[in-house]
Amino acid sequence: MRKAALISLILLAWPAGAAAARPPVLVELFTAQGCGACAEANAYVAKLAERPGVVALTFSVDYWDYLGWTDTFASPGFAKRQQAYVARLKLREPYTPQVVVDGHEQAQGQKAAEVDRLIRAAVAAPRNPPDMRFIGSRRADVGSGRAPRGGAEVWMIRYDPRTQEVTPKAGENRGEAVTHRNVVRQIERLGTWRGRPQAYRLPAMSEEGLKTLVVVQAPRGGRVLGLLQQP
Repeated sequence: MRKAALISLILLAWPAGAAAARPPVLVELFTAQGCGACAEANAYVAKLAERPGVVALTFSVDYWDYLGWTDTFASPGFAKRQQAYVARLKLREPYTPQVVVDGHEQAQGQKAAEVDRLIRAAVAAPRNPPDMRFIGSRRADVGSGRAPRGGAEVWMIRYDPRTQEVTPKAGENRGEAVTHRNVVRQIERLGTWRGRPQAYRLPAMSEEGLKTLVVVQAPRGGRVLGLLQQP
């Protein structure tokens, strides 16, 4: 099916005057198993994952591997996502543990009170998200809305919802169990959204048991505009 025809079908199927539900707040923790200060932040984000109205994700980065322990969940793509936030938020360099809230504000991950303040501010902030929905397991639709100049980016993130413990055999956390929750296992940029209804094909799941999240976000680590979470 040609792209233009597909978009026309979406426009016909979209309910007239449909109002988008308020999306949850996206909390992203950048952490590493070899980082001694990260265990506290990991445990805090594991609790955040239970909070209604919050989607808390754990991104493991690999730049602490030189300490002697290779992070079992790390991927270069996760460090690249963090670097986009570093540039957007005008930070000197990436660090762990770092929490980014709705792609707009950041704090040290072990400072729970500050992270809570940012989450409350994100909940209170005015939002006008596009309507979003899954069509089966291999497609996500984003409706009309106000897009940033130049368009927004649409990302698919898949994560493992289980609580997991890893005990590093080297590095700053040697011999200590480190808790992980909502560990990101797959991330892919699906394309651009320019304010008009658009369908996006989802890639195959890399492993069983993962949950899917679709994020509409201003370019290059910008503010989160919309969020669609698998039920």
